Amino acid sequence: MAQPTNTFDTYDSVGIREDLQDVIYSIAPTDTPFMSSAGREAVRNTLHEWQTDTLASAATNNAVIEGDEATLDAVTATARLSNSTQIMDKTVVITGTQEAVDKAGRASELAYQIAKKSKELKRDMEATLLANQAEVTGSASAARKFGSINAWIASNDVFNAADGASGSAGNTARTDGTQVALTEANLKTVIKNVWNAGGNPSVIMVGPFNKQKISGFTGGSTRFDASEDKTLYTSIDVYSSDFGDLEVVPNRFSRDRDLHVLDMDFWSLGFLRDFTMHELSKTGDSEKRQMLVEFTLISRNEGASGGVYDLTTS
Repeated sequence: MAQPTNTFDTYDSVGIREDLQDVIYSIAPTDTPFMSSAGREAVRNTLHEWQTDTLASAATNNAVIEGDEATLDAVTATARLSNSTQIMDKTVVITGTQEAVDKAGRASELAYQIAKKSKELKRDMEATLLANQAEVTGSASAARKFGSINAWIASNDVFNAADGASGSAGNTARTDGTQVALTEANLKTVIKNVWNAGGNPSVIMVGPFNKQKISGFTGGSTRFDASEDKTLYTSIDVYSSDFGDLEVVPNRFSRDRDLHVLDMDFWSLGFLRDFTMHELSKTGDSEKRQMLVEFTLISRNEGASGGVYDLTTS
């Protein structure tokens, strides 16, 4: 078939209005499970310090002779820990013309970009908190950095001891070892060690690959096909251990090679400067904004949490 001679069609027409939908779609995730679950407090210096302590091991030979002189027990000093605050920012610059023209999907380019950059800043914060970053005290030419979670957890971690190593007090990052598959036995070991240390973990935070790995654990249960609703249940969202139930939380910004067993009562974010936005000086026909936050990670006692590290990711 062919068009009749002199048929006027859309390919010949001039002046057809564009059909641009007045919506902008984005699937970029903005959920930040660690930040949302951690505590929040104000700090008053770029170096925030705190103390931890513990009790002596329980003794079974605590018996004294009647009328005997008291034996003086040794006193153990507290441990003094610290972490530096880190400044993070996002900036926006929009020309006056771009702000003035008629745009699809947003009335104000400046407002749209500010909202977008705010979400990006939140994602940066979550990813950095779960990174393998050692504390950097900073200088006039080097930015301060806080020690992330992987530089803290050391007492209750399982890793490839052949070439991996724990972090230390936020000052030293982990040494990543050769990757090995996650096993339920290693997870159970970490949960037990955290509980023995006095923690009450309630969260297993893990990347997407090893979230599916956990869902493959059989434990003492049998996976079944529920014929009444034609649903096959293959996901574990709560891991019921010998020491309590732990919610299994997938985190898109966690390193997939890390699994964290967390008592969130012992993790907090300390804000020296909360989220702020201010105008930058106007130097031409544009509007400039800077969004900024300065905060640190407070590990109230790293022994209350643990981790399984050096995990395969494929």
